[in-house]
Amino acid sequence: MHLRGLSTRRRTWLAGVAAGAVAAGLMSAPAATARPAPDPPLTTMSIKSPPGGANVRVLIFYGSAAAGEESPVVNAGIEAIEKIGLSGPAGQRFAVTATKDASVFTDETKLSRFNAVVFLTGGGDVLDPEQEAGLEAYMEAGGGFVGVHDAARAEPYSDWFTGLIGARPASASPATAQRAVVEVGDRRHPATKELPVQWKRPDKWLNWAKNPSGEVHTVARVRESSYQPGTGANGWDHPVSWCRDYDGGRSFYTGMGGTVSSYDETDFRSHLRGALLWTTRLVQADCKATITGNYKAERLTQPNQPGQNDQIGEPHGLVTAPDGRVFSIGRGGADSSQPVITDWNNPDVGKGKGEIHVYDPKTKKVTLAGALTVFGNKGGGDELTKVEEGLLGIELDPRFEDNGWVYLHYTPHARIDRDKRMAERRVSRFTLDRATNKLDLGSEKVLLKWPVQIHSCCHAGGGMAWDSKDNLYIATGDNNSSGFSGGYSGNNPEPNYKGVSFADARRTAGNTNNLNGKILRIHPEPDGTYTLPEGNLFTGEETAEGGGKTRGEIYVMGVRNPARISVDQQTDILYAGWVGPDAGAPSTTWGPAKYDTFAVITKASNRGWPYCMGNKQPYRDRNLPDPSKPLGWYDCDHPKNESPNNDGLVNLPPVTGNNIWYSPQGGAPDFPRDANGVPSYKQEEATYALPWLKGGGQAAMNGPVYRYDAYSSSAARWPAYWDGKWFVGDFYDSDQPRNAVITDPKNHGDGGLPVHSESLKKIVPIGNDGIKNLMDWKFGPDGALYVLDYGRGFFTSDAKSALWRVTYTGGGPTPAAGQLARGTQ
Repeated sequence: MHLRGLSTRRRTWLAGVAAGAVAAGLMSAPAATARPAPDPPLTTMSIKSPPGGANVRVLIFYGSAAAGEESPVVNAGIEAIEKIGLSGPAGQRFAVTATKDASVFTDETKLSRFNAVVFLTGGGDVLDPEQEAGLEAYMEAGGGFVGVHDAARAEPYSDWFTGLIGARPASASPATAQRAVVEVGDRRHPATKELPVQWKRPDKWLNWAKNPSGEVHTVARVRESSYQPGTGANGWDHPVSWCRDYDGGRSFYTGMGGTVSSYDETDFRSHLRGALLWTTRLVQADCKATITGNYKAERLTQPNQPGQNDQIGEPHGLVTAPDGRVFSIGRGGADSSQPVITDWNNPDVGKGKGEIHVYDPKTKKVTLAGALTVFGNKGGGDELTKVEEGLLGIELDPRFEDNGWVYLHYTPHARIDRDKRMAERRVSRFTLDRATNKLDLGSEKVLLKWPVQIHSCCHAGGGMAWDSKDNLYIATGDNNSSGFSGGYSGNNPEPNYKGVSFADARRTAGNTNNLNGKILRIHPEPDGTYTLPEGNLFTGEETAEGGGKTRGEIYVMGVRNPARISVDQQTDILYAGWVGPDAGAPSTTWGPAKYDTFAVITKASNRGWPYCMGNKQPYRDRNLPDPSKPLGWYDCDHPKNESPNNDGLVNLPPVTGNNIWYSPQGGAPDFPRDANGVPSYKQEEATYALPWLKGGGQAAMNGPVYRYDAYSSSAARWPAYWDGKWFVGDFYDSDQPRNAVITDPKNHGDGGLPVHSESLKKIVPIGNDGIKNLMDWKFGPDGALYVLDYGRGFFTSDAKSALWRVTYTGGGPTPAAGQLARGTQ
């Protein structure tokens, strides 16, 4: 039995409330002037804990402060819930009682019979203090609550009821029903798992005085771009249905159900049914997964000792081992106190150490497994001074536990040509000596190598990933400067150093015979060689245009700087992100602004750079001998590489549109197009299809697709809610993305936009004392998220350079299995 008084920590009342304001439900927050809760408490009701039983009953309360006849909407709601209770599997049916008599909340015998209470009230001060105390006692005993639409206007002067509902309507909300798109982000909750991800329906859409995201678990949002939200709009994150475990019980609220026709909809009744199944204790559900307080971000590595990289190098990538160890690499920049050599006449120009550090979760200690001498420590400056080569990527062999093989993507200092300013990029296999826990540098097997120019800097790429067939994907950057094309397409053929162009990405990313600006796919063999899997973009044996003009390793061409890639082992789909050029705004002469890009890559393809960006938005060709003069727009469906620096095919594969692109102006910018499909590129005519995105300083950092392991016993693993969601982020943390998105399998391989997104910035915390400069992020075998923070100083490691771990602390779904009304479901 449960003996409960009235909570004095949450309860407030306003003396002398104007009856009209209460009846209209206009108040959206607790009053500033309130009198304290009475002492002694208003109720000593003894509520059965948990209320109700196997003979499941639902109480619908529809009392309203408004005078007049009963609402047709309320009547429709009652009828719909009664039908829901009589339908479905026999083990999930329930009885329904409807009343407008609030005295039920002071009758402990009656109230204890009900597994859940539904508020269909039209709002206002519908309960007196003693009745609200009874409802509070009911919830603390483990009861269930479902609030529908105007229930958010009930008890407007109660802090406790505000918490029960989760949010209050803003003073301005649309008064009429409008058709809108509901984004159903929770694909597992019984209230939403059967619904379409993009649910198109009419309703009266409420705006919120305070956005509840992060304090409640949002299961669905309404897309404001699909209707007219009015002056009280909440923006791209506009929750419409949510739930939470509250004050001992379970609370579910939906802002939908504001029209009679809502209750005739099969999908809306399914939504209500799932909410009732959870709140009545017929099924379990997770209503904790997006509550930010249920996550803990912990820095694992300490600051380096002065003058040393003993904890972490200049962060550039990580990978987790099956035993939980985390391997992280340092690109090549030293501690900021160390000298940097930029003089090309010095044999040690750019010489740095690409370190491999290992964090052991058992000892919570970091060890240095090894260091490669790399070309990667040349400091900052403009693109003809700085360098972003070095140790760029790491992966562990799929059978690492048996063979200890580690794959490293790097630029060896010993292979640079200072005279021509050329270098060799390579992917090599090393063996970790398990006796010493050190990398055996003498065990190197060079799988693949190719030339790169290093006169001009940047965009070296580096990420690697495996698919389920043991194919290795290798992301290679295109280190050509866009500064000689005004920050646009990077297609100026003239600037060169000793005959090698450094400003023409058609020589590299747009070239079918060059491995730069690509994502390669090879199958490493045990002897240190590799074979080519079927299905790459080229076989290397093409006879077109005289033959010898393709490389069979190329899986994806036309990417600029794919620093981070991932492969979903469940689907073998490749996910990638890459950095765009430098133009801060679109140009009617040259084309789009800088677009950082993310793509779902389901097959070998050309992603466009330097001809097209975003959703096939073309750049313009340049004249010779004067590249400042424009020629025609590139044809994204029939691109041609007519650069004098091209040694590959002239006729290229058609460009595939990308899923996510963003500029300083916003996410997925697009423009009206002329008869030839060329955008206007007039900023005042731009539309933005992804309002949750914006850039400025931009450096796309692709993340993983999370896969929940139901058989894991790890208490740190992220919950099943996140299963199948794709994590996309940016190096920067201000207006840039750090989001989990859902894409539509029907079109995501062809550049379909994400259908849902939610921010991770409070879970993967931003700010100077958080993870400000995200460099890499991956889930470990424990289901926790491991994140590299680059630090606060470019081309160095510093006190903020760190490895972090983000764990889930919210516990499992509710109610507890032993409290289910009819046993385990």
